[in-house]
Amino acid sequence: MLKQRIITAAWLAPLVIAGLFGLEGNAYALFTALIVLLATWEWSNLAGIASPLQRTAYLVFMAVLMVLLWLAGSEGAGGLLWVGALGWLVNLYWVTHYPDKTNHWQAPSWRLVMGLWVLLPCWVGFNVLEAAGSVWLLFVLLLVWSADIGAYFAGRAWGQRKLAPSVSPGKSWEGVLGGMMATVLLALVFGVWQQLGILGSGLLVLITLVVTLASVLGDLLESMLKRHRQIKDSSQLLPGHGGVLDRVDSLTAAVPLFALLYPLVPVL
Repeated sequence: MLKQRIITAAWLAPLVIAGLFGLEGNAYALFTALIVLLATWEWSNLAGIASPLQRTAYLVFMAVLMVLLWLAGSEGAGGLLWVGALGWLVNLYWVTHYPDKTNHWQAPSWRLVMGLWVLLPCWVGFNVLEAAGSVWLLFVLLLVWSADIGAYFAGRAWGQRKLAPSVSPGKSWEGVLGGMMATVLLALVFGVWQQLGILGSGLLVLITLVVTLASVLGDLLESMLKRHRQIKDSSQLLPGHGGVLDRVDSLTAAVPLFALLYPLVPVL
């Protein structure tokens, strides 16, 4: 298993980095759309859709929506990011009330609708950040990775109080705090690097804390859906790593929220 994980990471990481930071405009939008569409295929499985024809129809529907959003340009981006933010508030309610409120979303149709406000704003967020400059895209990616690493080590060292035992028994509040400390440090370093000043750095820290918590929620949401479906991974598309959703679950919440909030940071 470890050998397979290393082999997959060896070709996947350079490909993703080249796509995210080497492409621009239409090529970048297409690259990120392919990632989101792969996640869409997996999401239809999490929704409980078994028929390949129905899953394909959902995939095509998502692709059509992406084309329409791309043609609409920046006019529809802000509105969809707000829709995504409101959707994640609903997701928060469902995750924190699992399994009591399972009846709200257990119908496959509801989970398919949920996928729209999870995946579409994520794709829009990626494109908004690419248009704003690769520095902001780099920051949100480092934020999610730092949160994961900080949570992992803090949780292993001090984890006592369970965060959401019915959803993801391995996560602890101490791990969340460790992730937040790691991302605050990242924000402070970034503020100095980009010469954001005291006000800009302070706002970036506040935004970072909110987005860090959102990234945890993104992870918990997928864990909840997988637990409900009684599956370990969203797919076996990436040998040794599970599926695409297993790699981007935190980003589905962090990217659109950061794309919505980053303009608040004054850039000198």
